[in-house]
Amino acid sequence: MPKIWTVSELVGRISQVLQEHWDLHNCWISGELSNFKYHRASGHWYFTLKDESSNLKGVMFKSRAERVRFLPSDGLKVLIRGNIRMYERDGTIQLYAEEMEPSGLGQLYLAFEQLKKKLAEEGLFDPIRKKSIPRLPRRIGIVTSPTGAAIRDIINIIERRHPRMSWILAPAAVQGEGAPFEVAQAIERLNRHGSVDVIIVGRGGGSLEELWAFNTDIVARAIAASVIPIISAVGHETDVTIADYVADLRAPTPSAAAELAVPILDELQLLVAQMSLRMRGAMAILIERKRQQIAGLANKGPLRDPFWRIDQNRQRLDSLQMRLQEGMTRFVIDKNGILNLLAAKLDLLSPLAILGRGYSLAYKEDGTLLRSIHDIEVDSHIQVRLSEGRLSCSVLEKGI
Repeated sequence: MPKIWTVSELVGRISQVLQEHWDLHNCWISGELSNFKYHRASGHWYFTLKDESSNLKGVMFKSRAERVRFLPSDGLKVLIRGNIRMYERDGTIQLYAEEMEPSGLGQLYLAFEQLKKKLAEEGLFDPIRKKSIPRLPRRIGIVTSPTGAAIRDIINIIERRHPRMSWILAPAAVQGEGAPFEVAQAIERLNRHGSVDVIIVGRGGGSLEELWAFNTDIVARAIAASVIPIISAVGHETDVTIADYVADLRAPTPSAAAELAVPILDELQLLVAQMSLRMRGAMAILIERKRQQIAGLANKGPLRDPFWRIDQNRQRLDSLQMRLQEGMTRFVIDKNGILNLLAAKLDLLSPLAILGRGYSLAYKEDGTLLRSIHDIEVDSHIQVRLSEGRLSCSVLEKGI
């Protein structure tokens, strides 16, 4: 009677058989990625590897995925090195990936293109955000290896062009796994404490792998975040890195970067001498022009005869005084005429004027003016006021 297997036994047996086939260990498989998923919580990658007729599920754990320098995507043809194992819980054969690279396209080149596209979409390459390089820097900052050829070339150019130029080195590894972090840290240190006007970031030539530190996201963002203008000087003239796109100015070599950043002292001194000569000439012309203007003013009335203006003002003062006197005379005459007219009107209303015309006024003994015969009694004494003098009289009788 044939053996009856349980599911667990059969899956376990298949898993054992797969493990015993050494050609399924550390093998390379070519195919096209589909159903790619990046599990952010764990950092693992899950995918399906397929060709024209078959599919194979695969997984790449975080520790291996972190070493891949590009981001996989559906439809990408890849070469994967890994092990074929049975995932016993689901009873499926699965590829456990150890290494992945693009098929027919270099891994580094693909990573370069992916990062370039990403940063371009974020605007890090826009010309509008690039800062101008100062023409007369006081101090140069340099980010490179302290033992490489690049620092020697840069210093030689600085000393040849401007021996008095101040410079400061922020040392950083420019190759290897820790290089991107060190370069980014060096740029940040110069921004915080360097007191420099421009920074040269770079290294000498090398392969794509050797220059890779300058093709990383961390270095690109450090350059973009710098408030100090940065000149990228990575490799030779034919080498182009992400740092070149982000930097404010690209130099083909470190030596060329020093030439772009550092002015020639002799040329500056010659320029200063020429400007000084031109300034002296311009000042001489200006002084002569002002001297001529002063001479012209000296020949004019006020400066030629200083008392002329005083005489003019005296004459003007006399004229104003005469006008004032005439105005005051007219004013007094006008006011006298008005006063006489008012006096005449007042005189017409005066009681004395009425008395002068033959009228008289009668008063009681207490001085009250008599207006009616009813205000006085017979045998009373009254006072009569004439235009000239007074009369004391007695009332003998009253009548209408």
